[in-house]
Formats: sequence, structure tokens, C-alpha cells
Amino acid sequence: MRALIVTAVPPERDAVLAGLAACGSDFGRGPDPDSGPGSGEGRPTVLAAGVGPAAAAAATAAELTSAALAGRPYALVVSAGIGGGFAPVQPPDLVVASTIVAADLGADTPDGFRSVAALGFGTDTVHVPGDLARAVADRLRAVLGPVLTVSTVTGTAARAAELAARHPGAVAEAMEGFGVAQAAAASGVPVLEVRAVSNPVGPRDRAAWRIPDALDALAGAFGKIAPVIEGWTRHG
Repeated sequence: MRALIVTAVPPERDAVLAGLAACGSDFGRGPDPDSGPGSGEGRPTVLAAGVGPAAAAAATAAELTSAALAGRPYALVVSAGIGGGFAPVQPPDLVVASTIVAADLGADTPDGFRSVAALGFGTDTVHVPGDLARAVADRLRAVLGPVLTVSTVTGTAARAAELAARHPGAVAEAMEGFGVAQAAAASGVPVLEVRAVSNPVGPRDRAAWRIPDALDALAGAFGKIAPVIEGWTRHG
């Protein structure tokens, strides 16, 4: 069985594909990114799904459904890309999600933000397989912790402090993980999130962005963890 790796934009997809190709295994030699479901048993599909949780969820759900109907279901979904890091995480560190959290899905109230879970309307957290997350983090020497999904990227110190206070131990924020995770959960498929940090969470300081370095780190990460993911998809 295969892994489905979902990124937001083509540069992230291409970094993941480069890392997989560099690892030298059959697993790493995945299909062309525009070819749809992987062409061989055990080979991953890597998608650029679009920016934000809605686009990520839609593309992930469509691919999972298509693969299941074709009799080639996925064993694992991975949300991957670059993102912002909460201190002390710094660019271009790697992070692995222990949980995937919808950080701004809920309501503002006079008493502060209330999550969708607190409101009784659903869940705001998707759990990942703990053994897999730890194995991937160990392989990468990455920081393991909650990764937040936001629909609006944080741009102020006040917002960064608020998120950090509401989600102790959060290591990063990005825009797609929870959408990918919800689609995976609906199909009964385990999910993982791996991010390379391109900037600190907080004021938007373009001079501090290290996007090329983060993409290089993302490529290197998938070259290293391909055997871990391959083992999970076969035996997890």
C-alpha cells in the first residue's frame, strides 16, 4: 500500500519529489506529479493541492476516494511543506506534528476565543500515530509537538503570543494540515504532518524569511524518512 503526500504549492511538491528521488529506493521513485495515483504498488503520490485547509481537504478527499475506487487505497497520508515556527524553533528547523490542530476554527467571544470543540460543534484536533511521529522525528532530529493550522497566517507579535498561550508546546503553524487530516480521518487513513520552518511566527519580516533553505530542508527530510514511511505503509 502507498502513501499520499499532500503539499500546498508546486515548489513544496517538487522539493518532496526531489528528496524521495534522492533516497535511491523504489519507494522514492514515485510517479510523475501530474500522473494522478501512483503507478506502482508502494510508490507514493505527491500532490500540490492548493493553499488553505479547504483546498487541501478537497484535493485529499478526491485522491483518497479515487484510489479506493480503483482498488489501490492509501495506507498513510502526509501533510508536508514549509511553515512558521514558534520559538525556540528557528528556520530551517524541521518539525513533526504530535497533533494537528485547527487553531482558528471557532468563535470570538467576550471571554476570548472558543474552539469549535468547546462550542460542541465538532473537533479541532486530529491525532497522529504516536509511534510513527516519534520515529520520523527521531530520524530527522526534528522537533515534535502540536502543529497549528490557520486560515490567516500570523502577522503580529500579539497574535503569536495568543496562539502560543492557547496551544502550549505548539511548534509551528501552517495552512493545510487540518484539512488534509480531516479528509484522511473521514477515509479511515492515518495522517502525519512534516514541516520545514521558513520563518518565525509573528510580525511579517520578509528579511527573516528563509524559504529556499526551508525547501532544501524539506527535500532532505523526505530523503531521510522515505524508509520509515515505506515501512509504515507496508507494516503499520
